[in-house]
Amino acid sequence: MLDINFSVFPELETDRLKLTRTDLSHVNELFKMRSNPEVMKYIPRPPAQHQEEVFEFLTTMDKMINNNEMINWSITLKDDTMIGTIGYYHIKPEHYRAEIGYMLLPASQGQGYITEAIAAVVRYGFNVMRLHSVEAVVDPANIASCKVLEKCSFSKEGHFKENEFYNGKFIDTVIYSKINMETATQLFNKLKG
Repeated sequence: MLDINFSVFPELETDRLKLTRTDLSHVNELFKMRSNPEVMKYIPRPPAQHQEEVFEFLTTMDKMINNNEMINWSITLKDDTMIGTIGYYHIKPEHYRAEIGYMLLPASQGQGYITEAIAAVVRYGFNVMRLHSVEAVVDPANIASCKVLEKCSFSKEGHFKENEFYNGKFIDTVIYSKINMETATQLFNKLKG
C-alpha cells in the first residue's frame, strides 16, 4: 500500500505554469470558476452562489490535504495569475490509484495549459507518490476534456450509462486512465523474485 504524505506541500513548475497550494489569496478566482455555469457545466455540483461556499471548500480541502486524503494545486501563470485548479481528489492508497480532476477559467481554455498541468501532476503522481494508475471521471458530453485526456495518453476504460443521479436526472460518466508502466514492471518483478 502507498504511504501518502503531503506534510511538505509539493510545488510543481512547467514551462509556462506554477502549481501551488490553493489558499485564501485565491478566493476570488476560485469563486469565479466555481460560480461560472460554463465552467461547472459538466461537474455534477451546483455552481457556487456565495464566496462563503469557497471558504468552506478551502477549509475542507485543507483538512483533507493535511490528512493525506487528497491534494489540490492552483494553476497559475508565471506572474502568479491563477487560471485554474488541478488535483488528486480520490486517492486509493491500497490500489495505488488516484482520480485526477481539473478546471480552468474560460479565458485560459484552448491554450494547452491544462495539458501542461496534467502532464506535471501525472509525473508527480507516478514518480513521487508511486501511483500505478491515474483515472479521470468525465461527463461524455465534455468532448474537450475527453480530447485533452487522450492527448495526455489516457485510455478510455469504460462508459457507464446513467450511473449518477444529479439535478433530477440520471447522467452518464466515462472513465479514462493512464497506467504507470514502470511501477507495473517493478511490482511484477517483486512478486516474481
